[in-house]
Amino acid sequence: MRRVKEVKKVSKWLVVIGAINWGLVALLNYNLVTIVFGSWPGIEKGIYILVGAAGVWGAYAMLTNSKNK
Repeated sequence: MRRVKEVKKVSKWLVVIGAINWGLVALLNYNLVTIVFGSWPGIEKGIYILVGAAGVWGAYAMLTNSKNK
């Protein structure tokens, strides 16, 4: 159970980071992930994969919690 709590915590932070990054892209055309990790395309892609997985995890958690209520 502790591992699930850790995954949830990391997942929430990744979603927040992803949302902030998309906000920066929309408002200022400033992609923070590309600026910080653009010279390492593999790491940049990995970050996007982790943020996407965190979003899927969050969506799954929201859908399963709403069904149980």
